[in-house]
Amino acid sequence: MGLLEVNRITVKFGGLVAVSEIDLSVEKEEIHALIGPNGAGKTTLFNVITRVIQPTSGEISLNGKNLLKMQPHQTVQIGISRTFQNLEIFRMMTVKENLFVGYHDRVNTHILQEAFQTKTLHAEERKAQEKAIEVSDFLGLKNRLSSYAGQLPYGLQKMVEIGRALMSDPVILLLDEPAAGLNPSETQELKEIIRGIRKKGITILLVEHDMSLVMDISDRITVMNFGKKIAEGDPQQIRNDPVVIEAYLGENKYA
Repeated sequence: MGLLEVNRITVKFGGLVAVSEIDLSVEKEEIHALIGPNGAGKTTLFNVITRVIQPTSGEISLNGKNLLKMQPHQTVQIGISRTFQNLEIFRMMTVKENLFVGYHDRVNTHILQEAFQTKTLHAEERKAQEKAIEVSDFLGLKNRLSSYAGQLPYGLQKMVEIGRALMSDPVILLLDEPAAGLNPSETQELKEIIRGIRKKGITILLVEHDMSLVMDISDRITVMNFGKKIAEGDPQQIRNDPVVIEAYLGENKYA
């Protein structure tokens, strides 16, 4: 059994079937990519995993825990964190403040309420400060902690969003098109960051249209089209799969 198990998940919006009986198994410390054309259902599946959307049917578990019985904030507390297809940062807050939001997302609300009445508050503040320094150093943001996030170059804004997700100490990180809008140099840096995240013991589920990046860093790839899984395998298998080439990759083999 994988770390994350998705079993026969179906999502219907009225008469539209956005996701149809998807099975997905993501192993611990794996970089697992989810690819396919726009509208294939990839982000919808992310939204089901993070409990933004309730599926019509199926099951999802993380470490054997049933995610479908949880609220979105509870999925963060058990180790799921994500970034978004459209960049979501607090532009009028500093980088440090953005990171602190991610840290406090993981802290149990009851514990946080008690902390305001005890010396535990100071301990939590110290932990948040230490974590922010660690994460910002890893992402090249250490000298930008006091900068307003919205004034940073776009590539660094992407790093702020990834940093906020890492602040919650995730078991699994869901990255939704992290390379979108990045130049080739920034994309290369992103590859190394994703590899570095995996070295920290964090599992990664990645939605991405940059096939060079996907083929370079993924251990396994699942391909979706029209809400259905059409293929799964390692990069070499996917690169040469005629069904995938016809549906998505075209003649570019991404060697």
